[in-house]
Amino acid sequence: MAIDLPNRRYLIRSLLFMGGYVAINVAAIGGAFDDLTRPGAWLLGLAVAAPVAGQMWATLALMHDSDEFVRAITAKRFILAAGVAMAAFSAWGYLESYADAPHAPGWYVYLLFWAAFGVISPFVRTSR
Repeated sequence: MAIDLPNRRYLIRSLLFMGGYVAINVAAIGGAFDDLTRPGAWLLGLAVAAPVAGQMWATLALMHDSDEFVRAITAKRFILAAGVAMAAFSAWGYLESYADAPHAPGWYVYLLFWAAFGVISPFVRTSR
């Protein structure tokens, strides 16, 4: 089965961005950046965030390059996943503030977004 051009581009972009994301995090977990000074740590944080932004761009580019149906379905899934992630992470933030729930790092919202996207996608099959 052949993959159409927009999906092929999305796959390549996703592999590149997530490859960079994984490489930086694996290096950090392995201790490669343990001796960073404050400016270097700030740069490391931004370097890890860059592939995250790139992946969001890749998804938006997929929507732009696809036909109307795929664009509508992907946009609907994207919006619903973003809403679920923001609502859940906001609720957790309030639980931290008011109920002494344990702290959740802000970057969890990215993981939560893609988890929600994956759970929502099989159920969003029309553009209505």
